[in-house]
Amino acid sequence: MKATWNGATIAESDDIAVVEGNHYFPMSSLNRDVVSFSNHKTTCAWKGQASYLSLLVNGEMNTDAAWYYAEPKSGAEEVADRVAFWKGVKIEP
Repeated sequence: MKATWNGATIAESDDIAVVEGNHYFPMSSLNRDVVSFSNHKTTCAWKGQASYLSLLVNGEMNTDAAWYYAEPKSGAEEVADRVAFWKGVKIEP
C-alpha cells in the first residue's frame, strides 16, 4: 500500500493495519523528508491520545494530515508505532 499527497509518496508498506477503516502504516515507512511537527492532539476513547504530523510537499502544507498514537491504550496495540492519514492523502495499492 502507498500513501501519496501532492505528487509525493508519504509512506509505503505491505504491513498495513486497518482499524475503523483507516490504513495504519508502520512509522518506519514514513517519508521523513515531507513530514513536519504539529502540536495538535486529540483523544480517542478507546485508542488514547493521538498526536499529529503535517506534510510539506512542493511548498504546500497539509496541516495535521497524519496521526499516530505514541502510547495507545490497552486493546489498541494494533496501532502502536503506526501512522494513518486523511485530508486528501490517497491510499492505494
